[in-house]
Amino acid sequence: MAELRPITEENFMDAFHLRLAPGQEQFVSHPIRSLAQAYVYRNQCQPFGIYVTGKMVGYVMVIYDYDVPEYDIWHMMIDASEQGRGYGSEALDRIIAYIRTKPFGVSDRIALTCNKNNTSARKLYERKGFSTTGVEDEDEIELAMDVRQL
Repeated sequence: MAELRPITEENFMDAFHLRLAPGQEQFVSHPIRSLAQAYVYRNQCQPFGIYVTGKMVGYVMVIYDYDVPEYDIWHMMIDASEQGRGYGSEALDRIIAYIRTKPFGVSDRIALTCNKNNTSARKLYERKGFSTTGVEDEDEIELAMDVRQL
């Protein structure tokens, strides 16, 4: 069963060792980039390691956009060697539960972007209740959900 653990000075190096499967670099940034963003946005975000039986198998960051306001899910990824085991689905459930606690501010909207060609991720997001908003930026589409409807 997947669990979320905040990225701290004790485990951030584990995130650096996560690897994407060949060809997935076009879909998601490596946690190194995301952790740099987490430092810049540290007052409005929380990076997490996705753990299964004590081992980091993935990474995700939740950020609160005060301007909109909304919660955004950034850079979710599962290590290439751990994909296909349902960890992404379990982690997404935990992320949504975390956001429902409104850790940074009030909003019932969760948004994320997905590469148009990343059909497996898009199917996962849609199964969890996200739907396309019509907003596109280059090869990315936005999906969103209202947590009040869960």
